[in-house]
Amino acid sequence: MARSRNPWFRVGLDAWTLGLEAQTVVGLRMMKLMSGGPAAQAEARRMVAEKAEAAAALQAMALTGALGLTAPAATAKAMRHVRRKVRSNRRRLSGG
Repeated sequence: MARSRNPWFRVGLDAWTLGLEAQTVVGLRMMKLMSGGPAAQAEARRMVAEKAEAAAALQAMALTGALGLTAPAATAKAMRHVRRKVRSNRRRLSGG
């Protein structure tokens, strides 16, 4: 079966799922930002800082070889790293 032999199949499914989860976070963040006030300002600052931190962490992982030796492995590990952040944000923003 092609699915078991092709590592990109799993990576593709993971990317699709991550995209859906990220859309949820974007929606939750937009609601928070539209409400305005200090909470919205803090969320905007947090959002920008998180992007910079995630990029720096992934760059460090890539430079040290922590992402793996193959392209599919590196892609999967990078997506797992981002997915943890997305899930954390979803829980925080949804209050659960």
